[in-house]
Amino acid sequence: MIMPAQLAEIGERVAAALPDIESQLCELRQIYPGLHFTYCQDDDVVAMKPCYQHPQFNLYLVDSRQHCLTLTDDPMIASGVVVAELFS
Repeated sequence: MIMPAQLAEIGERVAAALPDIESQLCELRQIYPGLHFTYCQDDDVVAMKPCYQHPQFNLYLVDSRQHCLTLTDDPMIASGVVVAELFS
């Protein structure tokens, strides 16, 4: 479960690390050891609305209840976050 306040905190931490988003993932994994974090380009994510938007990145929620990871919009079942960088 990822609460909205927690997602906002993650977004703030990623924003503070700009422009080096990828390096922030190691710190996020230490701060939130129970969550899975993934980095990609935003155009790699299709058919899902971000749960958190920033001018330089979007955050999406991950559901790992099954054998394969999937995106979800339900924070109650979310077990991770995709940090998707936007390029202009």
